Amino acid sequence: MKGGLLLKGEVLLKKVGVLLDKGGVLAKGVVLVVGLYLFLKFILPLFTAPLPANLIFLYLTLAVAGIVIFATISGESTEEFFGPIVRFLSGEGQTGPMKITRLLVLVLFPLLVGWQTYASAVPSDMPPAESRTIHPAPPGEFVGLSNPIPNTPENVMMGKGLFAAFCSPCHGANFDGKGPAARGFDPPPANFVDPGTIAQLQESYLYWRIKKGGVGLPVEGMPWKSAMPRWELELPDEWVWKIIMGEYDGAHQKPRTWE
Repeated sequence: MKGGLLLKGEVLLKKVGVLLDKGGVLAKGVVLVVGLYLFLKFILPLFTAPLPANLIFLYLTLAVAGIVIFATISGESTEEFFGPIVRFLSGEGQTGPMKITRLLVLVLFPLLVGWQTYASAVPSDMPPAESRTIHPAPPGEFVGLSNPIPNTPENVMMGKGLFAAFCSPCHGANFDGKGPAARGFDPPPANFVDPGTIAQLQESYLYWRIKKGGVGLPVEGMPWKSAMPRWELELPDEWVWKIIMGEYDGAHQKPRTWE
């Protein structure tokens, strides 16, 4: 059975190869761009943090530029690349479904561009965005601090217990920001499982934010909307460091380092 599947796979690859050969440089370029997009959008995030949309767009733009440069090296390859596009747009030798497809493209594409232009230019009824820094720089006294508590299973377990007692009502028992009190806050509590939160921060940053809370945000972090209590009034430093270890372990993340 395994041999039969391999044989079918080889036949499928040969058929795809024949189709690409018939399509020429243009078809190969389209397949390459689509494959690159699928890799960056869906496959790469399985192994690392997801890429921002603008970075994916940049990679695709570079890929398209490289394909165009490669396709225009000679007159023959230029004709092979741009010929199908020119013939499609001009309607040369088209009948039946291809002619209808061309008309649909020529009608729908300008409408789509016009709609996108209108949507980006029309005034929004949403309130203006607030120009505040989500992760402002900590005061100098907190920069470069390292966790003085040994990272042992016992300390991590105690940190998770302290997290459950003091932090889970907002940040959730699963460290996902979905605690029973989370719906009462805007913005909602941070989701530590998200690779864009504590995985991007150093332990010293979390130590500062936990100790000082929302009221300890600097001016660039205003307007103050964080509901984080000022835990330095209730928790000793040792507990804060253990909570940080418990957060990283429970969220399956690692603190950011500069090494």
